[in-house]
Amino acid sequence: MKSWNRRQKALLLSAAGLALLAAVLLAGAALEAAALKTDFSRKNLPPCPAFLFGTDWMGRDMLARTLAGLSLSLRIGLLTAAVSAGVALLLGTLAAWNRVLDSIVSWVIDLMLGIPHILLVILISLAFGRGFWGVTAGIALSHWPSLARLFRGEVLQLRQAPYVQAAQKLGTGRWALFRRHLLPHLLPQFLTGLVLQFPHAILHEASVTFLGFGLPPEQPAVGIILSESMRHLTTGQWWLSLFPGLALVLTVTLFAALGEVLRRLSDPASVHE
Repeated sequence: MKSWNRRQKALLLSAAGLALLAAVLLAGAALEAAALKTDFSRKNLPPCPAFLFGTDWMGRDMLARTLAGLSLSLRIGLLTAAVSAGVALLLGTLAAWNRVLDSIVSWVIDLMLGIPHILLVILISLAFGRGFWGVTAGIALSHWPSLARLFRGEVLQLRQAPYVQAAQKLGTGRWALFRRHLLPHLLPQFLTGLVLQFPHAILHEASVTFLGFGLPPEQPAVGIILSESMRHLTTGQWWLSLFPGLALVLTVTLFAALGEVLRRLSDPASVHE
């Protein structure tokens, strides 16, 4: 009963975290227009009941800008994590079944892991024209190697299982073998990898945008907010960077915690703890 209660608490925590992130996603999407609204009669206001995160030098509501930026980062994180996890599953599985593909995929993985990650994201983003789709392509096409290596190792191990070898000897095709016998075992790792890709994707999107190689300056992205706020810290406007930075850190931490909870729940050994 004790282990069951522990798993129940983990599931409840995951549901609460997902609900909070969904609320941020929807609120940010709804406040995109308010995040761009300027009013110079209320510029440089510190945090107050009317503006909880204060206003910037153009009178824009920092709470609306922060939520809109987080919502944009969550959308990019969701898209890039799904694409990179799908590519990793596909290439990792194919590499485990074909020696030629294994050599090619392993060479590409070693090549990509040998390049500094942030530099690789910037190069791919520039190649795709920067902006939303450039950043999305840069993150999605650079985050799959480690996860693909994990899937390759899992498939190689599962191929030696007696029931998989028996199914092969009975004439089961590769697609049917993958769908019936391998995919159920790979699904927990896929979901865990998908969730754990989120914090990396969000941080890299903010980092690339902060450096000026990501989203355009007219979009209320967290990286742009932090980059612009650096020019006003010396004037005492601390709230311009403090609240967006804390919101980004809390979001990334929550995603990392959700990934760890999901990893534990998908581990069969956790049932007997």
